[in-house]
Amino acid sequence: MTAEREAAIASSADVVAVRRLVRSAAIEVGLSLIDQTKIITAASELARNALVYAGRGEVRAHVVENGPRRGLKLVVSDEGPGISDVERALTDGWTTGTGLGLGLGGSRRLVDEFDLLSEPGKGTTVTVTKWAR
Repeated sequence: MTAEREAAIASSADVVAVRRLVRSAAIEVGLSLIDQTKIITAASELARNALVYAGRGEVRAHVVENGPRRGLKLVVSDEGPGISDVERALTDGWTTGTGLGLGLGGSRRLVDEFDLLSEPGKGTTVTVTKWAR
């Protein structure tokens, strides 16, 4: 995967498309089947959050390298209402919606690197990376 891949998120079908895009990229990077499953699950949760809370968003995927290591970095962003209390939002069981409140915290546990930037009224960007072992 030499070029960045992008996918818009505007419907449930788009969340499925994000899963396919991330699976393909994870295979190309050389992630194990277990690590493929982890990053696909994280991508699905983050894409679903963008759809549910912001109504739309986008995912960008690209290969990253750190010396001999290769990984897959995903940037999931939206222009929704943002998260007023990021620390609380990462707490399992806390939700402002109808879900279980496990998406953000669960996604953080599934990847090697996790960064969440959010500003109320301006949207949210979550960047995650999974490194090949």
